[in-house]
Amino acid sequence: MPRLSVIIPVRRVRGHLRECLESVLSQSFTDFEVIGVDDGSPDGSGLLLDEFAALDHRVQAIHLPPGEGAGPAGRRNAGAERAVGDHLIFLEGNFVLLPGALQAVAGALDAAGDPELLLFGHHKRPFRGRPRPTRSLELLGELPAGRLTLAGHPELLDLAQVSWNRAVRRTLHESEKLAFGPGQHGERMYALQTLAAAESIAVLPVACVEHRRQRYLPDLVDESEPTDGTTPLHLVEAYAGLMTFVQDRPALHPLRTLLFERASQELLSGYPSVERRRRRYVRSVAAFHRTHRPEGYRSPGGARGLRPRLIGGGRYAALGSLDAALALRRWMRSVPGALRAQAKRTLTARYYWWQRRRPLDSGLAVYAAYWNRGVSCNPEAIFRKAQELAPQVRGVWVVSKNQRASVPPGIDHVVAGTRRYWATMARATYFFNNVNFPDHLVKRPGQIHVMTHHGTPLKIMGLDQQDYPAAAQGLNFDRLLQRVDRWDWSVSANPHSTEVWSRAYPSAARTLETGYPRNDVLTTATAGQIAEIRAGLGIRPGLRSVLYAPTHRDYEALFTSRIDLERLADALGPDTVIMVRAHYFYEGAGLPDRPTILDVCDHPRIEELFLAADALVTDYSSVMFDYAALDRPIVVHAPDWETYRTVRGVCFDLLSGKPGDTPGAVSTSTDELARIFLDGSWNSPENEALRAAFRARFCPYDDGRAAERVVRSVLLGEDV
Repeated sequence: MPRLSVIIPVRRVRGHLRECLESVLSQSFTDFEVIGVDDGSPDGSGLLLDEFAALDHRVQAIHLPPGEGAGPAGRRNAGAERAVGDHLIFLEGNFVLLPGALQAVAGALDAAGDPELLLFGHHKRPFRGRPRPTRSLELLGELPAGRLTLAGHPELLDLAQVSWNRAVRRTLHESEKLAFGPGQHGERMYALQTLAAAESIAVLPVACVEHRRQRYLPDLVDESEPTDGTTPLHLVEAYAGLMTFVQDRPALHPLRTLLFERASQELLSGYPSVERRRRRYVRSVAAFHRTHRPEGYRSPGGARGLRPRLIGGGRYAALGSLDAALALRRWMRSVPGALRAQAKRTLTARYYWWQRRRPLDSGLAVYAAYWNRGVSCNPEAIFRKAQELAPQVRGVWVVSKNQRASVPPGIDHVVAGTRRYWATMARATYFFNNVNFPDHLVKRPGQIHVMTHHGTPLKIMGLDQQDYPAAAQGLNFDRLLQRVDRWDWSVSANPHSTEVWSRAYPSAARTLETGYPRNDVLTTATAGQIAEIRAGLGIRPGLRSVLYAPTHRDYEALFTSRIDLERLADALGPDTVIMVRAHYFYEGAGLPDRPTILDVCDHPRIEELFLAADALVTDYSSVMFDYAALDRPIVVHAPDWETYRTVRGVCFDLLSGKPGDTPGAVSTSTDELARIFLDGSWNSPENEALRAAFRARFCPYDDGRAAERVVRSVLLGEDV
């Protein structure tokens, strides 16, 4: 029988659930069970829950039948029903337990003689910002140690009334038949019921949970989730249920006045948020007062009690007149400021505005890649497959002025900023890009945006960059979110990417776990095609070719090779060609003039370089995830790993040596790298096993049909 049961309702938290579960399982205190409850989360959160349950016996994955609309309340109740621990702790799937939290909770329970309820502190982390202490944590520090009761300490009501800042003795939960009601108010009522019913309460003025606020996405509608229990009228019903709960328990009658006052305050505070049926709301509050007002209770006198008396008496007209008088006073005070305000100027050209009033062209798709640098990457693979499978949708590429000559013959294209560009952007139905389209693009109803991305994330991306100033480089996160909100589809190369994208780019976009279309050629290329590519690069038959493709470092303006290329070329000899591919952010690599060092920085297709290479040497570039599809050796050259992971931030430990993390041999110096190739360890059985695990994690969909799946899903509307 575990000491603690940690219950985690799971729904649309795939990008955060791994960190949540790891924060629990890594606790120094180990006498606990984890009960994760999923009811068919559409983002695959339940699969991640199963993954942890298979690896750790303390994790129990509960799968409720999908479509029953259990909601958060149902998931929490189902978890509590299956719990066997002495105390119940509820945790949200996007929150984390702070280090040492469970040890602190267990110690506080022991010190207080196993109270029925323990309240602990939390930190709040805004959607964009750093964690900070909360008012609840401060209030906990002001409360005395030892056993408390709500009657003796009414200030307990000022703590956050949520489920995840308390440990509830399971016998109390079961004997009092405590349960979560529907909607957000149901959780608050559960918290209040625990306060009222507990005969012994202890406090722990230590932050145990990091409350991580998520981005509110009104467009992300989950039709399977119940929507009841969230309106102001439901708040009245919820408090009526709480008062009935107290009324049915004679031992709790001394708390009626205290809880009625709290309910009255909150119902009055909720009145301004009622936009429709205000009269009905006032009548409901008045009925609540008539039914549950304790005998002898009197509202406060004077101006402070005017509004409580009006709403408690159901005087809707008088309350409206008071609101109108107050609104008039606020308006008169705001007139000077309103006169000084200037209307926002439109950022779109008149021509673009006019074109957006014309009908959409259902047979027109826009493609772009790498900030209009030409025809390449995932968008190109999708474009060419669309020509085959959906010829009724013609594609137009957006390129910059200096890239016009690079467009292959026969491909229709427009130059960004031209008259035809604005017309095309205004009327196209489909948009494919591996980066975001410019801010000036206005998404019309009916237009469909597909973000293909262009790499698997090792480094921190998107909103996660807020904690890494060197990586953010002045990135405007508000504008980033506006661009992300245009996405309808997000193409994912693997489950790892799905998790990271959902956290780094929170949006209502649907995930397409298809693999990357640009990698289809790595699976379908023939030996003859590979030989032709190598010949075109000047690599003679029988030569070993090594591709060196390091990543970009945000904190460096110029390309700096971490390898002494001349020294490596001398060590490997004339039978090895070293192809060097600097990141496209850098202007040239400045390579030494050696016959076995080949500058491929300007080669238009990195996929061809992959096919030509017998091995890849990289540091932290996402090319390793693509190259892994070929099942050829990968060597990680990482002399500055600690600097990179500290300054840039990473998603996982590339050098851990664990299967799935590290793709092969690792070097930290030029001599060590040379030795790996000279002694054969670059392709040893040990590194082959690491590569297999890496491929299993990051290349599960690479079967040569990724582009087809995207085209069928987006352009043809098929389920794939």
